[in-house]
Amino acid sequence: MTKETGGRSALRDVAAAAGVSITTASLILNGKTESFSVSTVERVQGVARDLEYRPNVLARSLRTQRTHTIGLISDKIATTPFAGAMIRGAQEAAWKSGHILVLMDTEGERDLEEKALEAILDRRVEGLLYARMNHQVVSIPKSITLLPAVLLDARDPEATLPSVVPDELGGAGSAVRHLIEQGHSRIGYVQNPDPVPASEERLAAYRSTLEQAGLDYDPSLVVYDRLEPGGWSPEVKDLLIGSDRPTALFCFNDLTALRAYQSARRVGLDIPDDISIVGFDNLETIAPWLDPGLTTVQLPHYEMGRWAVERLERMIDGEDLPAEQHRMECPLVVRESVGIPRVIGSDIQ
Repeated sequence: MTKETGGRSALRDVAAAAGVSITTASLILNGKTESFSVSTVERVQGVARDLEYRPNVLARSLRTQRTHTIGLISDKIATTPFAGAMIRGAQEAAWKSGHILVLMDTEGERDLEEKALEAILDRRVEGLLYARMNHQVVSIPKSITLLPAVLLDARDPEATLPSVVPDELGGAGSAVRHLIEQGHSRIGYVQNPDPVPASEERLAAYRSTLEQAGLDYDPSLVVYDRLEPGGWSPEVKDLLIGSDRPTALFCFNDLTALRAYQSARRVGLDIPDDISIVGFDNLETIAPWLDPGLTTVQLPHYEMGRWAVERLERMIDGEDLPAEQHRMECPLVVRESVGIPRVIGSDIQ
């Protein structure tokens, strides 16, 4: 029995073993079974399984002008451990519909990004996901508009393409409301120093949620953790000293929450009896492993990846979709790091 180069069974091998023509075998293995008897279909499919037949995807794509391939260009998603859920969501959605996801990571280098785009377009992908870490506002390369494309964890100010980002405002608002509902009225915010949309929107939500509850916004309760080496933050430590200290902290992300834990313990505060802490991200490598477990906001990486691919596939199939800028819900995950505030009896040094 002859086989294609590399030992893979060819379509003619399947046809010969099943006692049918190559045309009949091809039609059945491509799902066009309505013209054939059940026994013929089962015989051809059984032989194909026994011979471990795999179709020649390249040849099929040349015939059909379809490659069933989606490209994903990102800055650093593939090299950021906690963003794996975004890739998993995109990949599972693509696989479910018969598409293959091709990922290229550029580490944010513009020259490398241009080369990556050229390479991925040369491979005749049918659509493209243009992804970023940490919810960025991006300038879209012109070549991306040559085919169906969706922005993932990114948006462009002109709303040229459909995009999906976390609902930073809603997520941060739910975190602060949770603290207020537990009785906290003096709530600090540990901010990220980088001027990205997530930083701006979470701070805005912190401020507006306090004001909606009738609480004054006090800028002295907002500190910027510079993420310098070491397990604790000097800025947070200073905030937690004194009788006018906050009884709760909302932290920009789980990493700053981890550093807030260490800072609180450095000045003798117990969590949650003396200070309550809420994070943002729900990192599986941090949030459930802290003692006590960290109440935090879930970044919907998996759901965003699925949404982006599902929207892109509809565009590939010819639907004329609006350039919707979709905000994905960020639910609160409650653990043990929040308690009822108690009266601060004395300064803590």
